[in-house]
Amino acid sequence: MSESRLPAEARRLGAWRTRKNSCLKMTIAQLNAADRVTFVATIGFVFEGSPWIAEAAWEQRPFADVDALHRAMLALLEDSPLDRRIAVIAAHPDLAGRLAREGRLTHASRSEQISAGLDRLTPEQSARFERLNVEYHRRFGFPFVVCVRENTEESLLAALAARTQNDRTTEISSALVEIGKIARLRLLDCVTPS
Repeated sequence: MSESRLPAEARRLGAWRTRKNSCLKMTIAQLNAADRVTFVATIGFVFEGSPWIAEAAWEQRPFADVDALHRAMLALLEDSPLDRRIAVIAAHPDLAGRLAREGRLTHASRSEQISAGLDRLTPEQSARFERLNVEYHRRFGFPFVVCVRENTEESLLAALAARTQNDRTTEISSALVEIGKIARLRLLDCVTPS
């Protein structure tokens, strides 16, 4: 959608910047009062590549606080069919993968990977991430997802190696728990209590 086609309220609040991968700060009251386009433009990115969760959450407004919003969004994800949950997992980029090397990560993913030092890997660490990412993809059919902000490059490598040993059902559950953590931190970046 072009900026000129966004409602005046979305343009006024600068929500278009969020659609271009930067986060617009809003209060929970402003978000509750926002039209659908502004609401989705503001928080549609919190579940990577899955703005449908924010679109569905808009119907459940108002939210008492960020935690209530987060719980509602998680419930929408958890209640969705398995193929849709796997699509949410698959929307995440590999850690230190091709998209990162090509500079094609979303603003949020890029910031998160930088926070864990993934932009400063040695050639040996990069090669290990590449090998483990390939092995993980081969085993599960989707990328390894973890809340990067809670980790370092070494703990990420250890988790990637360990979780590759899981069965697929366990790994789907693990990935969804991590996605919940990522989404909560992203919401806290953008939505303030007042």
